[in-house]
Amino acid sequence: MKFTPQGIIFPISASILERINDYRKVLEHYSHPLLNFIEWEKTKDNNVKVGNDTIDFYRYFEATKQAEFLSECIDDTINRIIPDEVDYLQKYDEMKAWLDDHYQMPDKKVALLIRFLEQNNGLISNRAKEKEFVGLTNDDIQSIEDNYRLCFN
Repeated sequence: MKFTPQGIIFPISASILERINDYRKVLEHYSHPLLNFIEWEKTKDNNVKVGNDTIDFYRYFEATKQAEFLSECIDDTINRIIPDEVDYLQKYDEMKAWLDDHYQMPDKKVALLIRFLEQNNGLISNRAKEKEFVGLTNDDIQSIEDNYRLCFN
């Protein structure tokens, strides 16, 4: 129906994953009561074989709870997840541009450095200083950590 341009992925799964227990409950709201009416057995390959006709259970079912949950996730994606992701990407690009201007590092090493800073509250760990970033001086490290705080706070 072309709600989004070709090739654009709407990241609703991030919102669903954050509310995975609610998602399970919404799905079970309809499916759980039906279990008493479905004849099924487990197969040898750990699949399920249904022994009776179940199409009428699913053809025109009441999906208000599922639609409401989906609507909430769409709203969350539009109003929080996408803006947060755009904000993060802008900060990441700013930090990367600064690192590119001041240090000669391949993009993979820049990405690793930013990831380490993210994981360690804006600080480069002693292990990273001694291994991946052994060529950086203490002044370099302080400058990188200071600029990270400027970009990401």
